[in-house]
Amino acid sequence: MTTTMMMKSVVASSDYNYYRLNVAKASTTSNNSGSSKTNNNKLDRRRTMLGLFGVGVSSSNNKIAKKFSANASSSQQQKENAENAIAQVLKDPQWPPVYPFTTKDMGRYDESSDAFFYEQPRLVKHIDDQAIDALTKYYSEVFKTVEDDDEKPKVLDICSSWISHYPEDVKFSRCAGTGMNEEELLKNPRFTEKPTVVDLNETPKLPYEDDSFDFVTNAVSVDYLTKPLEVMQEVRRVLKPGGRAIMSFSNRCFPTKAVSIWTATGDLDHIWIVGAYFHFATGFDAPEGIDISPNPPGKSDPMYVVTATKSA
Repeated sequence: MTTTMMMKSVVASSDYNYYRLNVAKASTTSNNSGSSKTNNNKLDRRRTMLGLFGVGVSSSNNKIAKKFSANASSSQQQKENAENAIAQVLKDPQWPPVYPFTTKDMGRYDESSDAFFYEQPRLVKHIDDQAIDALTKYYSEVFKTVEDDDEKPKVLDICSSWISHYPEDVKFSRCAGTGMNEEELLKNPRFTEKPTVVDLNETPKLPYEDDSFDFVTNAVSVDYLTKPLEVMQEVRRVLKPGGRAIMSFSNRCFPTKAVSIWTATGDLDHIWIVGAYFHFATGFDAPEGIDISPNPPGKSDPMYVVTATKSA
C-alpha cells in the first residue's frame, strides 16, 4: 500500500485513528518481558538526557508519582494526589541550560503534508464530554479575571476547529481563530471575525498585530507542533503584556501526527515539555501545570493545562 493510500485510509477511519497514548504505551512499560524492560530503560535514559529527571509516569525513578500515589484510599484522594503531582512538575523543573529538543524529537511517523491530513473536515469531538466540561469551566474562571463592564476579553484560539470549548456565559470584544480546515473554522460560532487557515508547522507566524489579545488558547493540539518554540514566541508577541497563554491537552491524539517526544513520554513528561516550550521561548513568567481532570479519576479523559503569563 502506498503512503497516499495509507493516509486516505486513516482519514476515512470512523475514529480517525485518535487513540489514548497510555493504551499504546502499556506494553512498553510492562515488566513481563526482557525486551519491555530494555525499552523502558532506554526511555528512562532519554528522559534523563532531556532533563526530565524521572518525572514521567513510566519511569522507574518516578519520585513525584510515587510520592502522591501512596495512601490514596478514595477517588477524591486519588484526584487530589494526581493534581498535586501535576502541579509539582513545574515547581522545580530543573531546566537545562539550552533548549533540549532536537529535530528528531519533533519528527513524526507521518511526515506527509499536514494540509492533506486535515483536508477533510472532522466535525467531531476529540475529548469526551466530561473533559470538555472541565476545560470550559476552567476557561470560564480564567476569562472572567479580565472581564468588566467596559471591556470584554480579546481571545485568540490557535489550531482551532469548529468548537473552541469556550463558555457561553463569557462574551468577547474580539474572538479570533486559526486552524487547518476552513470548513471547520467557519462553523465555529464563537469567532467574531473570519478565522484564518494557518499551517503553523510550515509557517509559524500568526497574522495579528503585537499586543492584541488577553488570552491565546490551544486545545488538544500542542502535541502536533513541530516548531513549538517559534509558535510560543509568536504567542508571546500577540499577547498583551500580562496576557495569558493556555495550552490544554489530554492523553489522546492522532499518533502518526504527534511529535515523537510526545508519543514516547507520559502525562507528567508532557507537563514538563510544554513548560519548557514557554521557558525557552522567553518573555513569559514561570509556567504552571494544572490538572483539571473530571472527578472521579479514570472515568473520563484526563485534562491538563500548562499556562504562562506574558511578562509585563
